[in-house]
Amino acid sequence: MTTLDDKILGLKTQYYVSSSEDEASDDEGACSDREDMDQAPVQGTAPDQTGPKGVLEDWRRFKQLETERRAEQQAEKVALVKKLALTCRSELDDDDQTEGREEEDVELDEDFLRWYREQRLREMQQKAASLPTFGHVFDLTRSQYVDAIDKENKHVLIIIHIFEQFVPGCDAVNGCFQCLAQDHPRVKFCRIQSSEADVSQTFTSKGLPAILAYRGGQLVANFLRITDQLGEDFFAGDLESFLVE
Repeated sequence: MTTLDDKILGLKTQYYVSSSEDEASDDEGACSDREDMDQAPVQGTAPDQTGPKGVLEDWRRFKQLETERRAEQQAEKVALVKKLALTCRSELDDDDQTEGREEEDVELDEDFLRWYREQRLREMQQKAASLPTFGHVFDLTRSQYVDAIDKENKHVLIIIHIFEQFVPGCDAVNGCFQCLAQDHPRVKFCRIQSSEADVSQTFTSKGLPAILAYRGGQLVANFLRITDQLGEDFFAGDLESFLVE
């Protein structure tokens, strides 16, 4: 990825003239001028003019050409320096503007997320306020089981414990449901014996205690033989943490 430093260094490399190159250029220019002078006659001096005056005139003309050559090179260097300064300034300005836009975007993102969280919280509070309250555990029969799910408000979470008296851990779940129903009055806690739920003997012996969760008539979660995770004796807080996880 090209960084700002790379860009600046690239421009410096493009426009930089080292002292050795400058000296070589001067030498080449001088040699070229000397060759031109050797090939072309000097103005104001006859080609065949010799003697001290002719040599002096040639020397003056040579120095004049050498000075003009260096002046041209210096002007070119100044122009390149100015161009480099403008280019670098443009790059820096662009980066400053980009950083400014990024900071504005971050602020906008934070403002939006804050607004979105507040909006969602208000919606959840309004939705919760519209839900019915329960506060106790419902004992279901076979005929009530389907209606308890399908005829309930579609936003209500329904948690059903399928139990049997002789299965270890079922009594602990029933006791926890009593506490949780009071702590979460807008959640509908129910229980039904496996014989009433018309489940198989295999399910009764290997799947209990089982907890099923419904919302909007759809099964959203199921936990079988939760004693494998919680043991046979546990508290409401333990069961709540397990369900939340």
